[in-house]
Amino acid sequence: MALPLPAPTSVYQRRVPAAALSALDQLLQRRIRERIPVVYLTRRCWFAGLPMYVDERVLIPRSPIAELIERRFAPWIAAARVRRILDLGTGSGCIAIACARAFVRARVDAADVSDAALAVARINIRRHRLSKRVRALPSDHFAGLAGASYDIIVSNPPYVARRLLGGLPAEYRHEPRLALAAGADGLDSVRIILREAAAHLKPGGILIVEVGDSERALRRAYPRLPFTWLAFERGGGGVFLIGREQLLARK
Repeated sequence: MALPLPAPTSVYQRRVPAAALSALDQLLQRRIRERIPVVYLTRRCWFAGLPMYVDERVLIPRSPIAELIERRFAPWIAAARVRRILDLGTGSGCIAIACARAFVRARVDAADVSDAALAVARINIRRHRLSKRVRALPSDHFAGLAGASYDIIVSNPPYVARRLLGGLPAEYRHEPRLALAAGADGLDSVRIILREAAAHLKPGGILIVEVGDSERALRRAYPRLPFTWLAFERGGGGVFLIGREQLLARK
């Protein structure tokens, strides 16, 4: 049964058909028995207020970066000047699509090393009718983006340290390992981003990266980089922002 979101109170007066109840019961049984995340069963979730298709080829969208996008990254950049955005490690394309909705004059590159993930991103790009402004690109970090520069680079890369990977709840085993595992300290991908991002940022451009529980390791590894650690009203953390000029000054 398709329901609007948010649903009016009148929805709760409806009678659920027997077939729908049976289908729901089957989904619940699989959720309990196989520990499959709900959104992989329904193939649908929401990110920054937007519906997204997801399956096991991509990480489940849950980044607090959604909150930053809804605020158009204020006060860190003037929204009116933003024309190019890169979502590095796009997965389902949720960050790229939300950015395109927030910055209606910007073009967005949604890059990922996984062809399987890009197939899902393209589904979402088509469904949101953004093919003219959002393009899904195969790229191992910046390797496929030679010569491209952006006002904003945003990334939710792999950041789970090896020692933590095995201890994750069973639900995480349904997500692509490529999108989670990031070496001994969780920083394999972030190191590449910090090393190469400045070359792909325009003057005054900003880099936003989620590192989750690897925040402490990152602080230890880069004590001289002036990260701005962002706070969120709806919870979450481990997200830093740094400007192009700050990155260049520390090289």
